Amino acid sequence: MSAVASVDLASQVVLVTGGARGLGAALSRAFAGQGARVVANYRRSRDAALALQREFGADRVLPVQADVTDPAQVAAMIAQARVHFGAPVTTVVNNALVDFVFDGDARPSGAEIGWERFAAQFEGSVRGALNTVQAAVPGMREAGFGRVVNIGTNLFQNPVVPYHDYTASKAALLSLTRTLAADLGPDGITVNMVSGGLLRTTDASAATPEAVFDLIAASTPLRRVTTPAEFADAVLFFASPWSRAVTGQNLVVDGGLVKD
Repeated sequence: MSAVASVDLASQVVLVTGGARGLGAALSRAFAGQGARVVANYRRSRDAALALQREFGADRVLPVQADVTDPAQVAAMIAQARVHFGAPVTTVVNNALVDFVFDGDARPSGAEIGWERFAAQFEGSVRGALNTVQAAVPGMREAGFGRVVNIGTNLFQNPVVPYHDYTASKAALLSLTRTLAADLGPDGITVNMVSGGLLRTTDASAATPEAVFDLIAASTPLRRVTTPAEFADAVLFFASPWSRAVTGQNLVVDGGLVKD
């Protein structure tokens, strides 16, 4: 078994799926701010992705439209990134969220929800992550280094709002995180998950009433709701040299609300 390689953030080519808006934009900015070259993937948010490129420059941010549920589009995106940056993608952050809004008042109950909602979330969270990892692994093996960070949720430890479809798909993604960690570890590739609670504020959480934010803040040791920028800090850790011996883990970043 080879030793796990350490590569500083500025030397990495990072793919952030759903990387143009909300939490994804915070993740893209965090990596670009550390000098990494970032592929800001988007499906519909072209203007936001181009704004990120203008902010950091074309040598640092490459906007690429691709549906992560389509393996052909993902493979083309990985190839485009390599040509643009002259190096393979070494870090993948699976953040893309398929058409989901955090609105507890509008969610269907367990007695009403249809399987099609589960299928859509599994397509985005699990199939999308599998597609990106499978497309990126050859380049990671070539580089002798790889980092995969999957974005999860604290709701499967603390289902205060039972978003059945979203939570089930993220629980499955945690299982995939751990099996991939065991499978890819000998190649020097680590696979981890960072799980948050409700973030203040992203496009997905914009429908959440202010009273809910206040209730969550009052329940956390820090007495505030985690921001996307704070969440991104933890993702940087898992891509950094300081996490070189950490794999198959799920770190909950929610101000201490949930004890994993």
